[in-house]
Amino acid sequence: MCGRYAAFRSPEEIRQIFGTVNPPPEFAPSWNVAPTRLAPVVRLHPQSGARHLDLLRWGLVPNWVRDPKATRQPINARSETAATTPMFRDAFVRRRCLVPIDAFYEWQAAGRAKIPHAVAREDGQPMALAGLWEGWRGQDGEVLRTFTVLTTAANETLRPLHERMPVVLEPPDWPVWLGEQAGDHAALLRPSEAAFRVWPVATLVNNVRNDGPHLLDPAPSLV
Repeated sequence: MCGRYAAFRSPEEIRQIFGTVNPPPEFAPSWNVAPTRLAPVVRLHPQSGARHLDLLRWGLVPNWVRDPKATRQPINARSETAATTPMFRDAFVRRRCLVPIDAFYEWQAAGRAKIPHAVAREDGQPMALAGLWEGWRGQDGEVLRTFTVLTTAANETLRPLHERMPVVLEPPDWPVWLGEQAGDHAALLRPSEAAFRVWPVATLVNNVRNDGPHLLDPAPSLV
């Protein structure tokens, strides 16, 4: 699963890496992005079809729900069932997105305790997580745009931490996933073959109020 992550590159860096065309929104870097927070997402604009960088809220709200507050707002979706689950199936066909991140956190069970670990690419490049997005319109006309992250079985590196991991897409796959090019987007939902670094970090990340680069520092007593 993916329940907390770091996204600290500037809007301009993300724009250049992902080739978005709209003026990028302003947002601050975060080393502790949590559910319900606004976060940068790369998606195709519904009208123009151009690649845009926008801020969406983490936790999907389908466009058909009556009251978001009374509805489950999942931050993750299982890739194996997203195409058939009512909560996700329409977005799976029409509203796929990329979630740019620099690292994510996973908690490893150690007896009664859970030790947080950070996961990042060995090559230092950002990760593009496969996501789904939705737009929900309230009675006042205001639109709430939200997203969820797709997960798959963990690869060999991450399996000791957790049985699941987010779907990490490589640049050649981005056009197919976004719908810019024809292809089997469902076939992209597999464990990543990229090389990852994994290291234990302090439990400071457990508190959503904590933020800053120090959250990625290796935990001295555990390395």
